[in-house]
Parts: sequence; structure tokens; C-alpha cells
Amino acid sequence: MNHRTRTDALLLAGFCAFLFLYGLPQFGLIGADEPRYAQVAREMLARRDWITPVLNGRPWLEKPPLYYWQAILAYSIFGVSDGAARLPSAIDASLMVLAVYFFLRRFRRGVELEGALITASCAGVIGFARAASTDMPLAAAFGMGMIAWWAWRESGNKLYLAAFYFFAAFGVLAKGPVAPFLAAAVIFVYAACERDWSAVRKTLWWPGVVLFCVVALPWFVAVQMRNPQFFREFIVQHNLERFSENLYHHPQPFWYYLPVAALALVPWIVFVAAAMVESIQRWIKGPTSPSDTDSTEQGNRFEIFAACWLLIPVIFFSISQSKLPGYILPAIPAGALLLTEYLRRHLKEVDPVPKVLAILHALVAAAPIVPGVLIAYLIEQHRLPGGRPMFIALAVAFLLCAGIALTLVRAGWRMLRFVTLIPMVLTVGAVLKLGAVDLDRTLSARPIAREIAAMQTQPLPIAVYHVRRELEYGLIFYRNAEVSNYDFGNIPPQEHLLVAGEYSQVEIAKLVTGRRVSYLGHYTPQHVDYYWIAASLAH
Repeated sequence: MNHRTRTDALLLAGFCAFLFLYGLPQFGLIGADEPRYAQVAREMLARRDWITPVLNGRPWLEKPPLYYWQAILAYSIFGVSDGAARLPSAIDASLMVLAVYFFLRRFRRGVELEGALITASCAGVIGFARAASTDMPLAAAFGMGMIAWWAWRESGNKLYLAAFYFFAAFGVLAKGPVAPFLAAAVIFVYAACERDWSAVRKTLWWPGVVLFCVVALPWFVAVQMRNPQFFREFIVQHNLERFSENLYHHPQPFWYYLPVAALALVPWIVFVAAAMVESIQRWIKGPTSPSDTDSTEQGNRFEIFAACWLLIPVIFFSISQSKLPGYILPAIPAGALLLTEYLRRHLKEVDPVPKVLAILHALVAAAPIVPGVLIAYLIEQHRLPGGRPMFIALAVAFLLCAGIALTLVRAGWRMLRFVTLIPMVLTVGAVLKLGAVDLDRTLSARPIAREIAAMQTQPLPIAVYHVRRELEYGLIFYRNAEVSNYDFGNIPPQEHLLVAGEYSQVEIAKLVTGRRVSYLGHYTPQHVDYYWIAASLAH
């Protein structure tokens, strides 16, 4: 290992450790998906069942098992915790970054570190690398598969094509048939752009298809044999109907993923957009001389491939009737690679950084420090404050912006990586340092579960009434027990504790007529009250 390789390894390890791993357990699981997926993995581990995902002891067939398997391994090594639940996504993101590095080192030598760090520092990658969800396992498997496909396309080495099928299979195990469908769509559109249909024909390689089936199909066969309802619930409801109908109430306008993709590519979106425009222009223009064709043909084609990879998921999920931000995460590495190829070309041609792009990039790169520094205000008040805090945050952002713009204009493209990573590291650090406590208090069920445990003299069942479903699933995880929901008529007959929306005492008394109700306290950050409910006389 030479000096540069050691330096690259240390930088990548340091950045991945900080951006993806540092502070994972500083705040509890948030949203509905994090605690729900974490609990499914815990119950599978307790049952020693690697086939059927279960929640509250019942089959939970919404998603394939890859995340659950990874979480089971993390729980087995580190114990069940918030950090262990999030660890699979952090590891998957790190593997994806390493894949980008080694791909670029083999096929685009000279910008491998830039490309890997650009990928790692995209806001979407950082955010989902820290989430206990299926989005990052899919994005990592899909990203490594598409990288392998292009490596085969450029080198002709069938081992890369085998790797493409292998990772496509893992994409299916991560989130279902969307992985091979998106891969096929990207390859088809790329082939159409290049007018080279041999790319499609040669990709259909029967040893690869066999490998795909060997890796992906055994679990699907096993889970269907154990759960005859699997095909209807997973394929029909959670794939076809979720795409074609607003079945799970996630409606968004058609253009929703344009701003989502732009935010996911922060702080690099300005140069990604410039790279996309330039790539399309070069594709329309075509080679202008024999020397262009000889020296840049593969680069031009890779630009088109990366552009197709970036656009297809955005277009595909824009058509879907159900939209969530994580759906387009598989497109984000393509934006990073498109920018890396753009950067490589301008480094080779020794072009100056255009002043307009330098200023716009500086504005976007410095902007996240404002909400990062003011994260506590955003969480508590749902708005940015005025006065001194806002002045300080804007002053810091202005200094960063000016420094980034001046450095890029004077020092050129080689400094792009360095000056852009500084505000991203500062932003992540600020969010973890200044916002973790407030995120925990206001968005996680962890502090509520702790308060309930502290007020109990003996373990009692838990029920909820008029609370967010995120809180319900969070209590299931942190209590490791089923939670009854009054809203659906599930009122436990035995003595229990109730977590309810504030000012609900009169309604609760009507629901449990004849039973003693005692008010125990209030949790202000999430606007809920605690009650003790006596056993029913018939119990």
C-alpha cells in the first residue's frame, strides 16, 4: 500500500465514521419506520426465525428481509439498541462509498477520492445512512450493481457482469422488484440514447440470471410457503397498489422529487446541474473530431449512463401515486458520479471555475450551517428565530460562503472537495451537538418510555389514544411489548397505563365507563398525558 493509498484510506475511514457512525444513538428512533423495522428485527431474533418478518407476534410482510437480517446481526453483536438498529444503513453507505472509490480508481484514476467523498457528503446519503430503514440497503445494493454494470461495459470482464446480477439480487432482498426494474430501465434508456441495443442483449447473460435467482429467490419461496398471503400483501398491496394508488396516504404533486433530489444532492447540486446540462449538450453535439472520439468516447458515454441513472428513478417515482423522500435515494450516487466525471474533465483541461458557478455553489454549500446551528429553534418552534441567534448563524454562513467562492475562483477545481466538505462537517457536528437532545425529547418515544418505566411499580400493559403513530410504534420498540390502541377499539380489560393526547380525560372516561381513571402526569414536548386505568369489573 503506497502513501497515497494509505492517505485515501484514512480520509475515507474518518469521513465515513463521522458522517455515518458518529453519534448514532444520541437521539432515539424517530418516525414510524425506524422503530417498526427495528422491532421486526428484534422479534425475528427472539424467535430465531430468519424467514418471516413479524411485528407484535404477527407476520409483517411489507418489506423483504435484508435490513432485518443485518439488524439481527448487529443486535447479536452489540445488543438491541438505537445505534445497533441504525448500524446496517451506516455500513451499507460506507460500502457504497468504497465501491465508488475502487471503481473510479480502476476506471477514472485521479479523481477516486473526490468521487468517494462527494458521494459520502451528499445530504441524502448522510441522512439515510443514519436511519434504521430499508432505503439505504436498497440504494447501496443498486448503486454497487450499476457501478459493476458499467465496469463490465467498459472492460468486458464478465466478473463485473456477475457482480451486477449479484447486487441486483440483494436489491430485491432489500426492497423488492423495484431494484431490477430500475436497473433494466436505466440500461434500456442508455442503450436508446447511444443507439446501441447490444448493451441490452449482452446484459441478458444466462449465468448472471442463474446467480440472481440463486441469491434472491430462496427467501421468497420460503416466505410464501410459510405465509400464503405473502404474494397478495407484498407484491399486490405494497408494490403494485402502492405505485398505482394513494393506498398509504402519501400524496404529493408530480414535481415533488425535483426539490427532493436537489436537497438530497446538497451541497453539490449546483455542479451536478451544470454537469447534467453539459453532458446533454455534449451528447447532442456528438464528437467534433476523430481525436475526440478516440480520447473521450468512454467518458462521454459514462456521462450519459450516469445521467440516465440519475433521471430514471426521479421520473419513475414521480409517476407513482405514493411518494416518500427515500424512494429516489438510489439516484443520488449517480449525481455524485456525474459530477466526478465533470470534475475530471475540467481538471484535465485545466479550466478555471466559472465565477457564477463558484458563487452559487458557495451559497448552497454554506446554507446548511444556518439550520444546523439553529436546529434547536427549528425543532421547538418550527421556524427560524430572529435577533442575535439568526445574526450569528448568517454571519458564519456568510464567512463560509465568501471563503468557498474566493478559494474556488483563485485556486481552481482541486479545492472543490476541500472547501465543500468543511461546511458539511460543521453542519453535521452542529446538528448532533446542538439538536440531539431536542430531537430526542420532541420526536422520539424513548424519553416517554423512560418516564413510564420510572412511574411503574410493576410492569403494566400500555395503550395509546389520539397520539401519532410514530409514538405508538416507538413505544412498541422501547417497551418491547404490544401496545393497544383505543382509536381502533382495542381497550385492554386489565389494569394498564394509557398515553393519550393532552386534554383527553373526558373522552377517555366515556370510553372506559365504570373504570377508575387516574391522571399521572404530562409530557410537554410531545403534548401527551399519562393515565392509570383500573381493570374492568368483568375482568
